[in-house]
Amino acid sequence: MRMAEEKSLMKIHPTGEPDEDIVEGRAEPTSVDTFAGKVQVKWMPDSAVSSFGQIAFFIEFLKTSGLLENWIEDCPLKYTSPNAPQARDVLGTVLLSVLAGHWRYAHINAIRGDGVNPQLLGMRKVVSKDSVRRAMIAMNEAAAEQWLKKHLKASYAPLLEEPWALDIDTTVKVLYGHQEDAKVGYNPAKPGRPSHAYHSYFIGNLRIVLDVEVQAGNQTASSFAQP
Repeated sequence: MRMAEEKSLMKIHPTGEPDEDIVEGRAEPTSVDTFAGKVQVKWMPDSAVSSFGQIAFFIEFLKTSGLLENWIEDCPLKYTSPNAPQARDVLGTVLLSVLAGHWRYAHINAIRGDGVNPQLLGMRKVVSKDSVRRAMIAMNEAAAEQWLKKHLKASYAPLLEEPWALDIDTTVKVLYGHQEDAKVGYNPAKPGRPSHAYHSYFIGNLRIVLDVEVQAGNQTASSFAQP
């Protein structure tokens, strides 16, 4: 009886996957077409993990689709001084910073020593956080909003041909200092602190962002997001 019970347990609880089924990384290099020309990407299983490990493939997608070039050409950021940075360097710096997971201008300093990825994007250099901040201030607000919404809509417009549901989510962001429309509102974590209310609009299930509106901290109710 004991042997039979052991055999039945073995059938109910099979062993894990054998080691020989583990898929190892590709040893041969892969050719990727970037703005700096074709480069060879080779996986190193024993090397340290990098957050930019697969950015070369994303850059190839941006070049093949023409999304990056159109995004830069339509940008309302224009410089007249010969000493000013190029618009491509400023926008490329913002792109690399966002892909790195940054959320403040000061975090740009972490990628200023990158000598590979900026070249793959066709950039001359990574500009400073002050250059990016001045560029955002110099752009006309109405023109910049129209520019961003145009290219954002191009990424999800074909999906709207199928039936879909609109999902609205509100996030409270606590603020420091005296920022525009920083008001005290619903904030159970840190009551009494001024905040902003981020009303985000998604395509249901896909979680693709359609738009985000920043409103005063006392406008967290769903009635402020419906219009």
